[in-house]
Amino acid sequence: MTGESVPKRKVEGDPVFAGTINGGSVLRVCVTAAAADNTIARVVKLVEEAQESKSPTERFIDRFSKVYTPAVLVVGALVAVVPPLLFGGVWSDWIYKGLAILLIGCPCALVISTPAAIAAGLSSGARRGLLMKGGAVLETLGKITAIALDKTGTLTAGKPVVTDIVGGARDGSAVLALAAALETGSSHPLALAILGRAKSDGVEMLTASETQAIAGEGVEGVVAGHRVFLGSPLAVARRASLTPEQDVEIAAFNADGKTVSVIVVDREVAGFLAMRDEARPDAVSGLTSLKARGIRLVMLTGDNRRTAEAVASGLGIEARAELLPQDKLRIVKELQAEGFVVAKVGDGINDAPALAQADVGIAMGGGTDVALETADAAVLHGRVQDIPDMITLSKSVMGNIHQNITIALGLKVVFLVTTVLGITGLWPAILADTGATVLVTANAMRLLRWRPKT
Repeated sequence: MTGESVPKRKVEGDPVFAGTINGGSVLRVCVTAAAADNTIARVVKLVEEAQESKSPTERFIDRFSKVYTPAVLVVGALVAVVPPLLFGGVWSDWIYKGLAILLIGCPCALVISTPAAIAAGLSSGARRGLLMKGGAVLETLGKITAIALDKTGTLTAGKPVVTDIVGGARDGSAVLALAAALETGSSHPLALAILGRAKSDGVEMLTASETQAIAGEGVEGVVAGHRVFLGSPLAVARRASLTPEQDVEIAAFNADGKTVSVIVVDREVAGFLAMRDEARPDAVSGLTSLKARGIRLVMLTGDNRRTAEAVASGLGIEARAELLPQDKLRIVKELQAEGFVVAKVGDGINDAPALAQADVGIAMGGGTDVALETADAAVLHGRVQDIPDMITLSKSVMGNIHQNITIALGLKVVFLVTTVLGITGLWPAILADTGATVLVTANAMRLLRWRPKT
């Protein structure tokens, strides 16, 4: 619910949010809020309020056509009627020219120029896992000047990995083998990280017996005839003595936002493992691409400040930590009040209010149903690099629309003048009108071949 990257221990008397996932043990909880006032209900209310405050973008073509079409009808009528009535012109000639002007002024090419480009852009994006809910979203993406990104599951994979193995009384491979033996069969995120590292390193898998979880401390069992304990440094202090050097190493890992688990064998520290939810492989390149565009980047997370700052410093962006859903919503509103066009990227239910409030909400593909439903766009492959690619696609589509409008209006202006001067007639006007429609359609279809530069 809060976006913590690893499970957070709760002891008697601690508050528990509605929507929290119990990672293990049996809980007895006391209800302190009615259903209408719990965390989930407040998130839903915030989402609804944010969505109601958003106004849809009016298309330029829609506004322009309200003036353009009546103007063409008036000009055509004036050309057909005024010269014969006021200047003695031949009625048949000027009615012919009036009809040609009506044909030239037909807004077919102009009207199709925008939807054709948008349809091609949406289709091209969808082929590459970039989903956008309509043309207004596609247009706004190109105007983004600030992006607020979630950490866990967005900038990071949302799965802790073992980053460091430090030997003590045993070497590193033995420490990993002992930890994997105790964690075999567990679904705890840190246990999965240890088992994944043991598999990738190809260490010998040992068998543990008499295994038991000790609430709030760790796991204990017998491995190869030795009593082995795996737990937090605080829990280990009651079973064995850490050297001053080990205390310094553990403190350094904690300062880097890493969770440390210590292995004790027969009341002797065998070594320890450091784990952290690491940044996605493409996070640095993706964020660098966004910063090169002059876009302001800020990381918003419910995770603890130490972990958030460690991840943010590695990515070179600003971090705001220990935030609740309403805090993320508030920060997005503050950025908008400063004049930024804001995109919010996230994957969890706690991101939903901010996703709804942002000018464009972008959900990561592996996120919750609530985030995907609330967001305006989705990155199905979960790559950070897809975000600048989505902005690039938006700019390509808007450039194509401007080209189409120029082609449509340019041809009409040229043939309007030549028709009035008597240089061209009805058949060239027909060819110009049809040709403009074909040209803008063909130009829009070029977007189907769009590829990200990276």
